[in-house]
Amino acid sequence: MQQMKNKTSRRESFKKIGMGLAGLFGVGAMSAMKKDDVLRKEVVGDIVTDQDIPMYSGAVRHGNTLYVSGKGAQFEGDIKTHTDFTLKELEKELVNNGSSMEKVLKVNVYLADIADYKVMNEVYRGRFGANPPVRTTVAVYGGVPGISLVEMDCIAALD
Repeated sequence: MQQMKNKTSRRESFKKIGMGLAGLFGVGAMSAMKKDDVLRKEVVGDIVTDQDIPMYSGAVRHGNTLYVSGKGAQFEGDIKTHTDFTLKELEKELVNNGSSMEKVLKVNVYLADIADYKVMNEVYRGRFGANPPVRTTVAVYGGVPGISLVEMDCIAALD
């Protein structure tokens, strides 16, 4: 029993030393804040409902990260116009919430037809600056919801 008590005390001592060092290096302010204050989910985009039941949020902020739900083009057009429109919609959501295309960390691209991959890439290329985000691209069996030929969502950093 005494051995367990010593281990706990030792653990607590290391924790205190670590907190003291963190304070010396300017990290103390973060540790003094409640975790819930920093890492709280905040809906910042529109909430899409179906029959008065919330389905999903347009964007959610969590800490210093912004999650943007899928955007698509619900009008007649080709893959070039749909990709351009979709990227502009992502950018609007990012800017409205304090981020930018250059701060995007991850993009998911959903194509109605994998044959559109090359043309989609032509429009996509360069839209995220010199350091593009990681990306996953898939063709969706049965197509993208609605009439959009492409849908994209992303995760971005916030200042």
